[in-house]
Amino acid sequence: MTTPSATGASVPTDTAPDGRTAVPETEAPRMLAALREAVAETVIGYEEVVRLLAVALVSEGHVLLEGVPGLAKTFLVRRFASTLALSFKRIQFTPDMLPSDIVGTVVLNPAAQNFEFRRGPVFANVILADEINRAPPKVQSALLEAMQEHQVTVDGVTYPLPRPFIVIATENPVEQEGTYPLPEAELDRLLFRILMDYPDEAAEVEIMRRHGAVLEEGPPRSPLTAGELDAFRDRALRVGISDEVLRYMASVIRATRADPRVLIGASPRSGVQFVRAVKAAALLDGRAYATPEDAKSLAFWVLNHRLLLHPEVVTQQYTSGRSGVEPVLREIVGDSLAKAVVPR
Repeated sequence: MTTPSATGASVPTDTAPDGRTAVPETEAPRMLAALREAVAETVIGYEEVVRLLAVALVSEGHVLLEGVPGLAKTFLVRRFASTLALSFKRIQFTPDMLPSDIVGTVVLNPAAQNFEFRRGPVFANVILADEINRAPPKVQSALLEAMQEHQVTVDGVTYPLPRPFIVIATENPVEQEGTYPLPEAELDRLLFRILMDYPDEAAEVEIMRRHGAVLEEGPPRSPLTAGELDAFRDRALRVGISDEVLRYMASVIRATRADPRVLIGASPRSGVQFVRAVKAAALLDGRAYATPEDAKSLAFWVLNHRLLLHPEVVTQQYTSGRSGVEPVLREIVGDSLAKAVVPR
């Protein structure tokens, strides 16, 4: 049996015990390469971000992209979504939004003389939540149910969201007017917080060269379908992970709770998401087993937004002239990795 691959070629497939289509390990790296190639046609210098987005896509986790204005966060997400044969909606968050603006509302149908539910933009496979920190608390609560339960509730009726479902949010950390801090409960439901920085000099020159001319942006040659994603997700859940690696990952998480600079460390939920992300990363690397290196490569992105620092630590970071709390977060995660015993 064969199935079209993410690169357009037909590849052999297997059948999983539950009857669903399985994919060989060698096809996942080709899928990642195709995603990178499609995004790199218009977005320069963010190959690692694309890899993390692919990991989130396969493990069905949500992502927060944080960076100053002008880093092409929105453009990157739109191009990434265009490589997928899935429904896509962009929601621009503003301080005056209502929950019904994203989940939908019940309205009267004059023709049928009854009430019907009109779905909001959250009913899509890929959601770009642009400037999510501008959403007021009630809107964030509505989005929280969608992210965690893959459903929304309107007037006491629950409506399931399409699968796969992934929220990719953006946030500008330097803007304060009209913004609302994301609650810890919402942050804990994000798989990754990706802190985006300025591109290097070579990438910036290429950006000016490419976007300073006529930009020919065409659709990807072979978009990734929902069926292929289901197969990749099913295969990722079957990736092997030893008890030694699980204990290593648990030690890293527990070490964050014991760090004196941390008020609240990583939760048990973060461990579950960590494991799923590590399995997806191993699959995208072409392996049927996860290693400590997979965990090390993802640890900072999984943990940085889940650590609540002591107020005096945050104050010291800003008064000492250091650029925000990112350096101390990297130190905490690095120390936690160093304390954990790496399995042989």
